[in-house]
Amino acid sequence: MPELPEMETYKKLLAEKILGKTITDIEVNREKSINVSSLEFVQEIKGKQIVKIDRRAKHLIFSLNSGKHLLLHLMLGGWMYLGNEHDNPERTKQVVLSFGDMNLYFIGLRLGYLHLLDEQDLQQKFSDLGPEPLESDFTFDAFQDMLQSKRGRLKMTLTDQKTISGIGNLYSDEICFEAKIRPTVTVNSLDGDSMFSVYNSIHTVLRNAVNLGGYMEIPLFLGDQHTGGYNNHILVYDREGEKCLRCGGIIVKIELNSRKCFYCPDCQLS
Repeated sequence: MPELPEMETYKKLLAEKILGKTITDIEVNREKSINVSSLEFVQEIKGKQIVKIDRRAKHLIFSLNSGKHLLLHLMLGGWMYLGNEHDNPERTKQVVLSFGDMNLYFIGLRLGYLHLLDEQDLQQKFSDLGPEPLESDFTFDAFQDMLQSKRGRLKMTLTDQKTISGIGNLYSDEICFEAKIRPTVTVNSLDGDSMFSVYNSIHTVLRNAVNLGGYMEIPLFLGDQHTGGYNNHILVYDREGEKCLRCGGIIVKIELNSRKCFYCPDCQLS
């Protein structure tokens, strides 16, 4: 599932391509991927301009000059491709937005969605999300305050969107590895130094992943050399049985609350 770095990558690349452009046509092939009827969806957004593209947590927000917004959550298996009738994946597209001869294809939206919301509904959607970890107000003091009442495992706390937004399965493991702390430890067992190490690792891992284009392997458009660049820099996630690149130990895989979890038992402290 795309996490903060992937959606931040999409935000930046799409802003370069479609910001300020007018939606000239819409194709809806799966009603369940939107939240209104196809007729209303088309009527509301056809002829409107994309005036802003934002990210919140794992969501992407396309703001229209009508004051309404398209809220995207790709969820598991969802992805996008920007192309045309001659250059697009041979896959079922749930929704297609056209900008003249350029189309934005939304693919794999079985669990994901593209919802049309007004400003009030959009803010309501985000009301229970935790802070953005790369924003300036995400200070160490704020981080400590957030975790004071937490008693769960570190991985589960990092992936709790009500605590911190945007971190998922992959980056939580990478953050714990960077901090040299096992994802299985309980948050209330961390001392001040360990807490600070986790805090710094959140910034280090997420910023590095954003700079490298995240881990999504599929290019966003023809010639896209940026998307997926983090794939070659993953240190622990999905590397079960491989040697740790830091200490030479063997990466193990366990399950925490039905989530895959990877770490090095030799250099990540319990």
